[in-house]
Amino acid sequence: MNLRNLVAGTCAVGAGMLLYGGLVEAVTLRKERKTLRLPRWPSHLSGYRIGLMADLHLGHKDHFRMAREAVDWLVAEDPDVVVLAGDIQNLHRPWLAEKIGECLAPLRHFDGRAFGVWGNHDYCGGDPRHLTRTLASCGVRMLENELVVHDGINWIGVDDALASRSDPYSPILDSDPNLPTVVLWHEGDMVDHLPQGPELMLSGHSHGGQFTFPGGIAPMTSTYGSKYLRGYFPQAPVPLYVSRGIAVTGPPSRFCCPPEVAIISL
Repeated sequence: MNLRNLVAGTCAVGAGMLLYGGLVEAVTLRKERKTLRLPRWPSHLSGYRIGLMADLHLGHKDHFRMAREAVDWLVAEDPDVVVLAGDIQNLHRPWLAEKIGECLAPLRHFDGRAFGVWGNHDYCGGDPRHLTRTLASCGVRMLENELVVHDGINWIGVDDALASRSDPYSPILDSDPNLPTVVLWHEGDMVDHLPQGPELMLSGHSHGGQFTFPGGIAPMTSTYGSKYLRGYFPQAPVPLYVSRGIAVTGPPSRFCCPPEVAIISL
């Protein structure tokens, strides 16, 4: 085989992978069930279930469709709490608020037990707080370097690192050390900068690598989303779970890395 044929063959395989990833994998949502064994999780909360969505990037019609599919599944499954781990919108577009509200409206089922944090895309082009009222109407409380106690658990939401909005220290200092703590922080790699003490951190941002090769090798990763790419990392400074997310950015394709919505049992 000469060089020209090799290059042509490689390009054809790459194009085929991108096409398959765009037409099939990127638009086929996986509904995952995970069990995490946390060393210091209290026995009386064993079996506590968290519904986790990340990286909705709402704006494109396929992203709206998959986000609604994820929401409807979580409502049917009725976990103890639901978490939105950032990048709710793809770009700051005030006119999207109404459509986002319609898409996420079934989350009212979880009113008082749904929490979210902002991601870097939420800050792209403007301040995401134009969505705060919309999300509140859907039953979602956005936590901006804030602590809320629910079900005897400290829930700490840390604002986005890439937007230079993060302050994990103040809410952790304010938290009750006698209660277990779960931290929501969009960028998973920031677990290395998290004060020790929390039982778990939940993140998104990386999209799991989005386009990966067998074995989980990802040729392209994101800032603060490359060390902890996807899944559970029990040996991180704080046990960490990173969602593969729902939507895509960049090339509208996925490979060996399907989108996910998850229910995590602790």
